[in-house]
Amino acid sequence: MKYALPMICFMLMSLMTLAQKQKANPNKTEVIQSVDKHQKELIDLSDKVWSYAETALKEYKSSKVLADYAEAQGFVVKRGVAGMPTAFTAEFGSGKPVIGIMGEYDALPGISQKAQPTKEAYEVGAAGHGCGHNLFGAGSLGAAVAVKELIQQGKLKGTIRFYGTPAEEAVGGKIYMAREGLFSDLDVCLDWHPDTEIAASTQSSQAMVDFIVEFRGKAAHAAGDPWNGRSAVDGLESFTDGVNMLREHVRPSVRMHYAIVNGGDVPNVVPEYAKIWMWVRDSKRSVVEEVFGRVKEIARGAAIIAGVESKVTVTSGDYELLVNRTGASALQKNLEILGPINYTAEEIAFAKKIQEVSGSEQTGLDGKIHALKETAEHPTGGSTDVGDISWIVPEITLVATTAPSNTAWHAWQVVACGGMSIGHKGLVLASKSLGMTMVDLFENEQLRKDIRTEFDQRKGGHVYKAYIPDGPPPIPPMK
Repeated sequence: MKYALPMICFMLMSLMTLAQKQKANPNKTEVIQSVDKHQKELIDLSDKVWSYAETALKEYKSSKVLADYAEAQGFVVKRGVAGMPTAFTAEFGSGKPVIGIMGEYDALPGISQKAQPTKEAYEVGAAGHGCGHNLFGAGSLGAAVAVKELIQQGKLKGTIRFYGTPAEEAVGGKIYMAREGLFSDLDVCLDWHPDTEIAASTQSSQAMVDFIVEFRGKAAHAAGDPWNGRSAVDGLESFTDGVNMLREHVRPSVRMHYAIVNGGDVPNVVPEYAKIWMWVRDSKRSVVEEVFGRVKEIARGAAIIAGVESKVTVTSGDYELLVNRTGASALQKNLEILGPINYTAEEIAFAKKIQEVSGSEQTGLDGKIHALKETAEHPTGGSTDVGDISWIVPEITLVATTAPSNTAWHAWQVVACGGMSIGHKGLVLASKSLGMTMVDLFENEQLRKDIRTEFDQRKGGHVYKAYIPDGPPPIPPMK
């Protein structure tokens, strides 16, 4: 009992400090109250998208439920933008500044999972939200609603715009939206992503080019007259040999992955067609372009070796994320006002069980607010089409805890947490902190100028050009 009184005093002081910080900006207090008021609705939206688990460019129910909610809240919604039936924008207000916030909602194939800490499919063979995009879309929309209410009351001036962005896990819906100029009039854009920790992100991502290499030869009987054939698979194998030899001669930060999509049909026919799908990544777009140039030369050389024809087709690609530390610092202050996520004993047990069955250390959940980190020269991890947007407009990114560390991402563990309270708590924190940061952006012209100055300095003279082919997005047929 000797620690009881000091602990009570500490808690009261913490609450008083939080109240004083909130009182200093009543609009931020209203953002917090708005998210609390809409919390049940936002969690319901997230859970619906979680249950739909629709993959890239097929997010018909997921995008509709989010767009319908935005419309019901008074936003002007434009559906099917940039040639994608599942892309939309939701806008409220008028004039400058124009602040954007993005939300995603596509799932990953084959990782359906119930909201439980042991592996069991929610629907056998179906997709699952192994990257937490069900939380992402709903959380961002909650922040947009809170700011919209302040504009509606005349407490903020300007325009808030929510972007419903499909297919982040595939072709990169934001890239097609960017090509249509949908981000070009923004002053600042924000996003967040589910993660294993809470931080105002100061880390970049990996640039990437996604392409197909096809080989076309001549069919013949593999036993009767193989000399009359030209094997497309010989070209493909020579190509993969060349790529794998190239690995010795690229920077350690380069990543090259491929999947053989078509490697012939039967052994007794010299195959006339072969196809390989490949990605090249690096922390810098300039290095990706350099390596991609060499890979294209390997494809031409492989075709010569096999006496066949080759064709390289770029299908998509992402820029690396252009970090904005000025914007991240503003977000950091709001995270510190909100403080850490507190978890129940049941939530901690859920997380530890997941870690146990994953064969990793049972550390529980990381709900604390991490300090700003130094920006790594060569960040690890994946690629995202948010990177493209960050070269068009200053971008501020949050990561928030929605699953335990030391477990696989893009996997059933993240699906499980995204369908229950661990994920929900990350969603709520994201909504509040992003909404509060948007209050700063609307109210503080100097902050917007400082963010833009850093953006211009980091971008330099580069002119953004998307890594996508001409023509419409590759919309799959509806069943």
